[in-house]
Amino acid sequence: MTSASNIYDVIVVGAGVVGPTIATALARQGRRVLIIERDWSTPDRIVGELMQPGGIKALKELGMIKAINNIEAIHVDGYYVKYGDQVVRLDYPDKQDAMKTNSVKSVPDCVFDGNDKMASDYTLSSKDWDEDERVRGVAFHNGEFLMNLRSMVKSEPNVTWVEGTATKILRDEENPSIVTGVEVKQNQAKKTYTAKLTISCDGIYSKFRKELSAENVPIIGSYFVGLKLIDAKLPMVNRGHVILGSHAPILIYQISPHETRILCAYRSTKPPSQTSDELYNYLRDEVLPALPKETQPSFEKALETRKFRAMPNQYLPAVKQGKETKGLVMLGDSLNMRHPLTGGGMTVGLNDSVLLAKLLHPRYIEDFDNHELLGKQLSTFHRKRKNLDAVLNTLSIALYTLFAADRNALLILQRGCFKYFLLGGDCVSGPIGLLSGILPFPMLLFNHFFSVAFYAIYCNFIDRGLIGFPLALLEAFDTIFTAIIVFTPYLWKELVY
Repeated sequence: MTSASNIYDVIVVGAGVVGPTIATALARQGRRVLIIERDWSTPDRIVGELMQPGGIKALKELGMIKAINNIEAIHVDGYYVKYGDQVVRLDYPDKQDAMKTNSVKSVPDCVFDGNDKMASDYTLSSKDWDEDERVRGVAFHNGEFLMNLRSMVKSEPNVTWVEGTATKILRDEENPSIVTGVEVKQNQAKKTYTAKLTISCDGIYSKFRKELSAENVPIIGSYFVGLKLIDAKLPMVNRGHVILGSHAPILIYQISPHETRILCAYRSTKPPSQTSDELYNYLRDEVLPALPKETQPSFEKALETRKFRAMPNQYLPAVKQGKETKGLVMLGDSLNMRHPLTGGGMTVGLNDSVLLAKLLHPRYIEDFDNHELLGKQLSTFHRKRKNLDAVLNTLSIALYTLFAADRNALLILQRGCFKYFLLGGDCVSGPIGLLSGILPFPMLLFNHFFSVAFYAIYCNFIDRGLIGFPLALLEAFDTIFTAIIVFTPYLWKELVY
């Protein structure tokens, strides 16, 4: 689509998961929107392939739930967690309980003509989905999901889309604190686009996040190595699989009728070398033996192809927006990142789109030139997003640290966490409700995490017995101190900053 004018209400940079959703929502609310993407062809990624129920809820609120249709998506009922020879099944929350605590609330002007209802297709049944007593997640090819989102945003009458690389944020010459648009490189030529509000959704490698703060830099904590399994046999269908042990955690989930994604954590802040046999040997010697027996043959076949892809696991807390830099908003991974172990990235990003679209509705802010009012709405956005953001971000870091345990106190917490799940009842429904994005309550997370810590200490006393009591007592102090260090700094940072 082309336009006679380069002046817009909103410019959205990036058409990943978040960009098309916020662009579509604002366009449906009557804003004139330009969305810029470097490459509109189908991307091939190993991230963003499992969406939690909280993300599904956000798609419904945006009127974009049909983006999961016709891409051979596989519904997800919960998790299968294997720890050594023991197994526990974690079911997603009851639908009625979820509605009581976190009901679907549509974004104004975005839901109409049944666009908040999932359709039936080759792999998904809307009837089964609606009749299920529990909420569901979904797994899919990220690229095909993105193409559905992109088709939706392109079809909006108020949207202009261009293919090009946004190279520079433009600022007002008289008042450099005000962002006025972007410079875009298209076919070797540079073009300027102007807008009252620019929303940067340019992902994990964002070139614009430093516009808010020079210190706004993500921290790489580890890596995931991804492989694609063909016709893999899994212990439980329609579930994410988490494999724990002395090795770093392993995630497995089916993304189409014949394809399954496996992500193997790699304990390093540097990318694994793919030119030597180090990575191959790690996958063969440590990952393969830990997998369920029925899954090993498909993994061996994938391993022999030597087609591995590594991705950094990064953490980036959100910064406040709208004060010093006016007319610029970061959204999605350009604003905020967490460890992908819990699959919460899309859920956070989509819920941010929902919240921002509600706060920027014309009933609250008629013109984005009103920087004072826009700043107030962005302050509200920063505050209100904290509940879900704090839960999913803190949980992702804490669980990875426990599941990738490499010292005694963390191993005690790891064993205690699994045994806590074995208790069932609230010890399962609470944590899985938090993980799924359905229970956005930070204090509930605090309660469960330290319940795990104290239960882990109790279990360690039992395991040590009477003779080992003095050692268990020393380990108790080390364990609770470790739990505090692992958990509270991140929760504090998420809630207070």
